Amino acid sequence: MPLSAPTILLVDDDASYRNAAAAHATLKGCKVIPAATYAEAQAAASAHEYDLALVDLDLPDGNGLDLLNDIALARAGQAVVVTAFPTMDTAVRAVKSAAIDYLIKPIRGAQLNELFDRAIASAAQRQGEPEPDKVGALIGKSGAMRHVFAAITRVASTDATVLISGESGTGKELAARALHELSGRKGDFVAVNCGAVAHELLPSELFGHARGSFTGAIREHAGFFEQAQGGTLFLDEFTEMPLALQTHLLRVLEERKITRVGADKSRSIDVRVIAACNRDPFSAVQEGMLRSDLYYRLMDFPIHMPPLRERVGDIALLAAHFLRQLNQRYAAHLQFAPGTLESLERYAWPGNVRELRHRIQRAFVLAEDVVDLSLLPPPPGSPGRDSGALNMEVGMTLEQVERRMLMTTLAHYGYDKVRAAQVLGISTKTIYNKLARYAASDEATRRT
Repeated sequence: MPLSAPTILLVDDDASYRNAAAAHATLKGCKVIPAATYAEAQAAASAHEYDLALVDLDLPDGNGLDLLNDIALARAGQAVVVTAFPTMDTAVRAVKSAAIDYLIKPIRGAQLNELFDRAIASAAQRQGEPEPDKVGALIGKSGAMRHVFAAITRVASTDATVLISGESGTGKELAARALHELSGRKGDFVAVNCGAVAHELLPSELFGHARGSFTGAIREHAGFFEQAQGGTLFLDEFTEMPLALQTHLLRVLEERKITRVGADKSRSIDVRVIAACNRDPFSAVQEGMLRSDLYYRLMDFPIHMPPLRERVGDIALLAAHFLRQLNQRYAAHLQFAPGTLESLERYAWPGNVRELRHRIQRAFVLAEDVVDLSLLPPPPGSPGRDSGALNMEVGMTLEQVERRMLMTTLAHYGYDKVRAAQVLGISTKTIYNKLARYAASDEATRRT
């Protein structure tokens, strides 16, 4: 039975923000119930169960914080407070309430994506769908990967252009292949690395060329778009594409037609485009490497692949998976040396999943009785996962030790409050309460 759409309560008196956020949520497959006033929100609050409530603090007829107790959140549903005018008082009230976050406008698209992905996961949980630990060739049980799996599953059957961002080695092409496999499209999956093709050859490679269109063009050539007809074209490292060609690509995405180099007539195409890049695409726009109009066109549905250091709980799962594959390929029965999995989780993995796979493969080749990665030379210039150590001084108070422990743990896990709370054995709300108390203490210190 198909899942019903995640339900989002969007409370904000700013019509432009409300409309933009609602459009973003709709693209992600969410059902949005908007409210511009406290009265409208109060009427809607108890009428539905919500997977996510985005509530503005400053409403024309009331305070959004007063709404939180009235909102019927589904199992695992969450409420988030947003405001353009943050104060210490409202921040403290928010962390003491049902809100899981306190966001300051303008809210970045990446923040909205994460929130909507959580809503999708909440809807799946509420409707009894087991959370997957595998989508395509991607595997993982961490919250970060569950968000990715939910996003891939949600958008795969649509024609929306998808922009996959993330560091090198995080599995962007695997995510693109999973999208293609789940899409039901009958054509091929065609991948091209835009940074690996000479700039002068890229137009011909993408769009094809007519015979005699340039020296050496002795026959007609079907480009990658035509090769992917009825299927999916994966444009990896698309930010490396020349700006002039980006203009041409934008036109193709808008018109769904291509013209071969040197040809007079255009050809209609039915191709789903997935783009990916290692660099932050918005930074590429600011640096003049990416046209802003192409950026917004490719941002139909963004997916961010988390680095391995932010999904520590998946490292042992991935390592066991790679070793199992090697054992099957070479008809072996090797196991990891004692303590190997624990040591893997202490390393930062700057090369992400790709580096993990390659190191296990090298250790497997060298193995005699067991696979022992400690026998491999350390990667050049790669210390372990940030120091992971606390520096204490005699005379520090217990409160100072606790604060340093919390802040170091947050930094260690990329300020992922949920992960830090799990490691420290406390609730996420406790972390927010402590951060609010630290902020209030620092503010009082500055005033004295």
